[in-house]
Amino acid sequence: MSSTAERHRLIAQQVQDAGTITVTDLARLTGASEMTIRRDLDHLAGQGVLERMRGGARALLLRGEELPFALRVHEAVDVKRRIAAAVASAVTDGETVLLDSGTTCLEVARLLRGRKITVMPLSLQALAVLSESPEPTELLVPGGKPRMPEGALVGPLTLASLEALRFDTAVLGCCGLTADDGLTAYDLDEAMVKKAAVASARRVIAATDGSKIGRTARAYVGPPTIMQAVVTDPTADPAQLTALREAGIEVVTA
Repeated sequence: MSSTAERHRLIAQQVQDAGTITVTDLARLTGASEMTIRRDLDHLAGQGVLERMRGGARALLLRGEELPFALRVHEAVDVKRRIAAAVASAVTDGETVLLDSGTTCLEVARLLRGRKITVMPLSLQALAVLSESPEPTELLVPGGKPRMPEGALVGPLTLASLEALRFDTAVLGCCGLTADDGLTAYDLDEAMVKKAAVASARRVIAATDGSKIGRTARAYVGPPTIMQAVVTDPTADPAQLTALREAGIEVVTA
């Protein structure tokens, strides 16, 4: 494998798909030594990705659940950066922007630093990035309880922060988006925050890589018409993109 991060992603996916798997099988699959695989499994177990067992590992996540942030942040980085650039270019100077949690929105945060905007991030990771912003960026800090390890801010204090403000643009991440089921999330608390974000914003842009288009997660946020635009990449299901356009949503592929 070309990198440790790629090997970790492959191991995590194999454990998730198989339920249980041996060190020997993972070494054969990755081309790494069994000693390296054991170290990898210990590292991933420490992140809560899997459970170590004698001779291998077993899955902790249910099928269809989201991989931990620590792994997702290294996935499709170039794609997420292209999406982030398209989103950032849609934000004009002087806007007040609400920025959702998630790995794609974290890339957006990096591009908003130093812009002449007011921005309120909804994750500890994005907050850390934007806290380094030079003037003229104005940073608003919401209340809430961080959902770890994602760092997403949720709960009554977060909802109260959103209800107290109005935003020109809300940039939302998602776990699933289809023309029939709309925008969905894995976590019920995060879905509530996304709903509040939609209610507080004049314009909603969904920023998501193509793997999420055509997928439905368990927590409903709203129909596709809650969004004015979707920014994704060319790997997204063409039929879904066509259906979204027919619903009156601007679709941008970056």
